[in-house]
Amino acid sequence: MPALLFMFCMSASAQKVITLYKGKAPGSESWNWPEKEYYHEMTKQRLVYNVADPTLTVFTPPAGTANGTAVIIAPGGGFHFLAIDREGTEVAQWLNKKGITAFVLKYRLVKSLTTDPFMEMMQMINAPGKGDSLMASLVPMSISDGQEAIRYVRAHAAEWGIDPRRIGFMGFSAGGTVTTGVTLNYTPESRPDFSAPIYAYTGGKPVVVPKDAPPMFILAASDDELKLGPHSVQLYNDWINAGKPVELHMYAKGGHGFGMGKQNLPSDTWIERFVEWMDQQGFTKTGKK
Repeated sequence: MPALLFMFCMSASAQKVITLYKGKAPGSESWNWPEKEYYHEMTKQRLVYNVADPTLTVFTPPAGTANGTAVIIAPGGGFHFLAIDREGTEVAQWLNKKGITAFVLKYRLVKSLTTDPFMEMMQMINAPGKGDSLMASLVPMSISDGQEAIRYVRAHAAEWGIDPRRIGFMGFSAGGTVTTGVTLNYTPESRPDFSAPIYAYTGGKPVVVPKDAPPMFILAASDDELKLGPHSVQLYNDWINAGKPVELHMYAKGGHGFGMGKQNLPSDTWIERFVEWMDQQGFTKTGKK
C-alpha cells in the first residue's frame, strides 16, 4: 500500500502547473488571498476555491500516443469554486487515453467569506439579484483567463506537440459561461478552433455569432435543476442561424453538474459523443469506428 500511494503521489506531482500571467492578473492586482480546497461531503467531490492567480495544469497522453489535438477545460462551480476533478482532472485523464493533450484551467473566482463556498453559491442562486454586481465585475476576468489560456497554449504548441490549429475549449456550467465568452470574443491568437459548452449558463438570450465562429458541441440535460437546458438550445439556434457547424445533445435525464460522475444514465457516456464529434469535424481520429 505505501508503494502504491507513493506511485500515485509521484504521478500527481508530475503534472506541470503553469501560471498564466507574469505577476498579478490584470484587474485583480490587489487580490492576495490563498487558494484553498476541501472535500464537499454532500456532492462527494474535491472543490477548489479562492482562485486569485489563474493557472493551467497540463495533462499529457502516454508517450507515443499524442495526436496533436488539445482541449482546455474550465470546471464549473458558479464562480464560487471549481469542481476540479469531476469537471476537470477526470475529463483530462479520459481525453489523454484518446491521445488528446488536456489543460485544466483554474480561472479567477469570487473571494469566499466562509470555508463553504458551495453554501455561498446556493445562497446567491436562491436570492436572485444578490450577486449581480459581483458577477458583473468577476465574469469578464474569468473569460479573460480563458482567452489567455488559449493564447498560451497556442504560443507554446510546439512544446507539447500540439497543432496550433486544433486547440479547443470546453467548460461546464460557470466554466461553460467562460467557454461561451471566449467563443464570442477573440483575437486570432485567442480564437478556439472548436468549442464545447456543457450545461452552460449563457443568459439564455440570442448572441451575435462571429463571422469566423468555430464549430461548437453543446450538451445539457432537460431535467437540469438550474433550468439551463434552454440556454443550450438558444446557443444551438444562434449557431444554426449563422450557418456555423454545431451539434446539440440534450439528454432527458442527467441533472446539472454530472460531469464525469456515473448515474447509470445515457448521459454517463457524453464524453464519447464529444470525441466522436471531434472525429467527424476532423480535429482528431480517436473515437469508435
